[in-house]
Amino acid sequence: MSQLLSVKNLHVAFDGRGILEDIDFTVDSGEVLAIIGPNGAGKTVLFKTLLGLEKPTTGTIEWRPGVKIGYVPQRFEIEIDLPLTTREFLYLRGGDVSESKIGEVMNLVGMKAEILNRRFSDLSVGQRQRILVAWAMMNDPEILLFDEPTADIDVSGQQSIYHLLRQLQDKKGFAVILISHDLSIVYRYSDQVLCLNRRKLCFGTPREVLSAEQLAELYGGEHGFYQHLEKSFHHHD
Repeated sequence: MSQLLSVKNLHVAFDGRGILEDIDFTVDSGEVLAIIGPNGAGKTVLFKTLLGLEKPTTGTIEWRPGVKIGYVPQRFEIEIDLPLTTREFLYLRGGDVSESKIGEVMNLVGMKAEILNRRFSDLSVGQRQRILVAWAMMNDPEILLFDEPTADIDVSGQQSIYHLLRQLQDKKGFAVILISHDLSIVYRYSDQVLCLNRRKLCFGTPREVLSAEQLAELYGGEHGFYQHLEKSFHHHD
């Protein structure tokens, strides 16, 4: 495997206030890295910094030269009366967009062609998320960044999105960096886990880092987390 991304000694500060401190990790081709941590841990800021939307205060972010990056945001807010079809939305992607390419990515994400003629704002949350995945796939990325891709989707829809992600990765072989609060999904799909709470608390395989002690340190006293943790460990023991 070849290395796609190397992050070393990354610090990010806003108005003199440290958001991320001394972050180090790597991502290899075909690998799935899950980023976990409590709310306010800096996970989305890390994504924005990786994408060049925020500038690191110190440290380095080194992408492999010429690497193609796809990004699926946590949610996509859109005015309900915006007269934009799904096809028109995909054409906004720019670059080498064609009807054949649109047909290809729609097939990849399991969406019927008739969806293309519907208004994007009329799609369900789950359908809209699949279209965002299709958007990210338009440039045949070598690595895909997913920022809590199932945040507003029901449980069955969440499983569907993660199953789709695994299918796409099996077909295309891209790497994934994934932010998720679902530990069972992290355990099932990721090769490496980065535990983040403004600084790196752990980095390794799920089996190495998803211990009750490590996660209790990471999440502190979040009550809902402990219920979820108990279910996750009962599931995997």
